[in-house]
Amino acid sequence: MKKNILLIHTGGTISMMEDSTTGAVMPNEENPLSIQSSIVQDIANIQMKEAFHLPSPHITPFHMLKLKSIIEETYEKKPFDGVVITHGTDTLEETAYFLDLTISLPVSVVVTGAMRSSNEIGADGLYNLISSVRVASEENSKNKGVLVVLNDEIHSAKNCTKTHTSNVSTFQSPQYGPIGIVTKRGVLFHHHPTSVEKYTINDVTKRVTLIKAYAGMDSGLLFAIKNLQYDGIIIEALGQGNLPPQSLEGIQALIESNIPVVLVSRCFNGIAQDVYGYPGGGKQLKEMGVIFSNGLNGQKARIKLMVALSKTNDLMELEKIFKN
Repeated sequence: MKKNILLIHTGGTISMMEDSTTGAVMPNEENPLSIQSSIVQDIANIQMKEAFHLPSPHITPFHMLKLKSIIEETYEKKPFDGVVITHGTDTLEETAYFLDLTISLPVSVVVTGAMRSSNEIGADGLYNLISSVRVASEENSKNKGVLVVLNDEIHSAKNCTKTHTSNVSTFQSPQYGPIGIVTKRGVLFHHHPTSVEKYTINDVTKRVTLIKAYAGMDSGLLFAIKNLQYDGIIIEALGQGNLPPQSLEGIQALIESNIPVVLVSRCFNGIAQDVYGYPGGGKQLKEMGVIFSNGLNGQKARIKLMVALSKTNDLMELEKIFKN
């Protein structure tokens, strides 16, 4: 029996066309996937909604919250078996992770996109859409968190990231790899996420910024962030979680102002840890009150801190949340 799948379009390259004269890839007046979506009706019973028609750099946390609301409100009116969301790839991982943290419905949730527009040679959008509907229709896709499906691979929202500016195999999960694959015969899972985090959230008003550490970094940006009254900051630190000593004054000022400072590594493999004991090393930062994140990249740590701050401002509670 065919499953009932909610298909939500948000825009992105997957719904754009290339201008044959200029070569510019831009949104069309009509989303080509809206026309082609009839092809997936053979796989599942499709209910389609067009939430937005935006390039993914235009997506904000408010759009992510709106997506969450659309999914939950639609399910409340008429339950379905799974959701497929088409999305631009630049911020796809952030939307997927936001939904991973905030949606608790007993359905499969899949986010997909494309690296080539709908009328380019080798366009991958329709193929990725078909694969995603197949994954969302698979009973074993439930209870694995939000999934990202492109290029015949299934990734967890927590671990996947865009690794190449233009290659169709851009989405990878450093250290962990995909948790499953899509074949002509079926959908196969070979890993299962060991933990699931869920948070109830009604707003996305907390302002969290993200900066990357570099050789010789001083406290100037950190004082500016404090003066701009941000609610939190993520720092992509050096190596295992270290910062130049010139930045310590700014770190201290942020913490004294009860602005949480969360550290991830700017390396895409490994996790930030309080290992080194020299000035600016992880041990000193930990003693100062800096929070170390367990393996997230910078953009996802920002999403998590934004969500967490909607629940608590307590630094001890935030530290527990980032241990997961």
